[in-house]
Amino acid sequence: MTRESAMERTALTFEASGSAGEVSALSLRPSDTWVALVLAHGAGAGMHHPFMSALAERLGARGIATFRYQFPYMEAGSRRPDPAPLLMKTVRIAVAAARDHFDGIPLLAGGKSMGGRMTSSACAVEPLSGVHGLVFYGFPLHPAGRPATARAEHLSAVSLPTLFLQGTRDALADLDLLRPVCAALGPAATLHISEGADHGFHVLKRSGRTDAEVLDELADVTRDWARERIP
Repeated sequence: MTRESAMERTALTFEASGSAGEVSALSLRPSDTWVALVLAHGAGAGMHHPFMSALAERLGARGIATFRYQFPYMEAGSRRPDPAPLLMKTVRIAVAAARDHFDGIPLLAGGKSMGGRMTSSACAVEPLSGVHGLVFYGFPLHPAGRPATARAEHLSAVSLPTLFLQGTRDALADLDLLRPVCAALGPAATLHISEGADHGFHVLKRSGRTDAEVLDELADVTRDWARERIP
């Protein structure tokens, strides 16, 4: 069940680093905002990708503001991701920019695929000030066809509650590997499985579900999980 609310859309910029320069950001803030999610994009598509836009709209309909932003390589029009230290630095600066922008509203942080992993990697090095939990929309546990868990090793150093939203057809996250990873993190980690969804949260027509229904599911689960954790 969702409710309609007025949305305030604000285009912003912030400096990712002295060498990388400014990057773009987009705030979507409903009138009934109670929490805000700092939302990073995946490796192959920026903050304007249809998935990112549609997810932000659905979260907004549930009172969750979003702060989407570009990594420097995407801002520059490159397809090759920046080195991990620059990606993590951008995450940290984006969280600070969102904290200033939303001024007192509790924050969550995370993102789609690589954006979520870089957020947790940054948090593992040093806590993200003002962030109450991390949300991963398709955590990229391993490259397609190369099952492994090394990409999750840093998660043991994350002290925040984490929400993993994963599809059963996600080629970048073998669920037989991800389930034990989440179990090892203890009660702080929540794993939600989206039946029939792939890494982009698309479903096959024969599944009887639509992509729109999956997006609503992701937004509902995010809302319900956050409500239990925001003080």
